[in-house]
Amino acid sequence: MTILLQMNDADAAETWRAALRRELPDMAIAVYPDEIRDPSAIAYAVVWKPPRGMLATLPNLRAILCTGAGVDHLTSDPELPRNVPVVRMVDPGMTARMTEYVVHAVLHHHRRMREYTAQQETRTWRELPVPLGQDRHVGILGLGELGSDAARVLHTLRFDVAGWSATRKHLDGVASFAGNAELSAFLARTEILVCLLPLTGTTRGILNRDVLGRLPAGACLINAARGALLVESDLLHLLSTGRIAEATLDVFHEEPLPDTHPFWGHPRIRVTPHVASATPPETAAARIAENVRAMQAGHRPWPIVDMAEGY
Repeated sequence: MTILLQMNDADAAETWRAALRRELPDMAIAVYPDEIRDPSAIAYAVVWKPPRGMLATLPNLRAILCTGAGVDHLTSDPELPRNVPVVRMVDPGMTARMTEYVVHAVLHHHRRMREYTAQQETRTWRELPVPLGQDRHVGILGLGELGSDAARVLHTLRFDVAGWSATRKHLDGVASFAGNAELSAFLARTEILVCLLPLTGTTRGILNRDVLGRLPAGACLINAARGALLVESDLLHLLSTGRIAEATLDVFHEEPLPDTHPFWGHPRIRVTPHVASATPPETAAARIAENVRAMQAGHRPWPIVDMAEGY
């Protein structure tokens, strides 16, 4: 019985292999594509953005274990085996990294650091007014594992935090909005919007001119989820009118971001190269091993993706 390990970078594959061997020393690990000798021997596939159709060539596959929180690259594969559970990654290291990124970005916008950087370039010594954190309204789109942790930490930093999700969540100190009926009210009170939604048929393009236009004038956007959630031309328009003051973007429709993309040189956009929550193998391998051992013992892995919902 073999674990197939598929990564899009050889160095990453070796790092993951070493981490998985520490956790599952009795399991054979074959790195895709060169080490596949017998596809029928593969029981578990540990993957990140595998080639379309590849998983369908493994006849005895028992589980597809994604190394990231997002699974849209799997659910969009028309040949994905529908009888095999897809397990998304929930890992404390990955969650901690995302929360660090979100907190840093919120503080960057809250404390007007972009403007202070511009002032330094012109040697301008001028204090800019900033409200107390308790008077700054932060809103998080998506209160899953990542969004909930970020919301809790921002609350401990005394920000006024609210979250929006498809179904109502209950987090101490965090106002909860749910469903389409409450989206407008959530947006109207949000000065810094953090998007941590999964990419599904319903959420694709949700960060558009209409939705972002319901934020208070001068609001800020942070997108650390998926690039396809954002309509890029709409954001550029809202920035040009001042409706949106500035944005921090970690994810994009095309990655790497092309050299000619207008985001690179935009004075009100901060670009990072999809680094908000890279999965650390040293902690995530233990989570994968837990699921493999559970299935070996006849139990279900967790969390299994609801294919109808897309996450």
